[in-house]
Amino acid sequence: MTRDSLEGSEFVNHYTDALAEVIKAKRKEHALPPAPEAAAPARQVVDQMSALEASVQKARAPRGEDGNADVHELPAKKKTTAKKTAAKPKRSA
Repeated sequence: MTRDSLEGSEFVNHYTDALAEVIKAKRKEHALPPAPEAAAPARQVVDQMSALEASVQKARAPRGEDGNADVHELPAKKKTTAKKTAAKPKRSA
């Protein structure tokens, strides 16, 4: 499949076309064609932290949770002494 066999505006290779124009202008020692304006981002920026908080609140609502959890102190760890292994007697050769 070649580029020429594809039809439609979504299959136009703008980079290759622009590069061909730049090469043509350089060969003839003309001024380079103006760079196209960058397209404005079409997508809306989403605050992911706000979306996460809303999702958590939505999940908690059916369970009747209000988001205020009881915090308890953890019990202190018991200190244990390390077990020592008996030294093996040396072999005599």
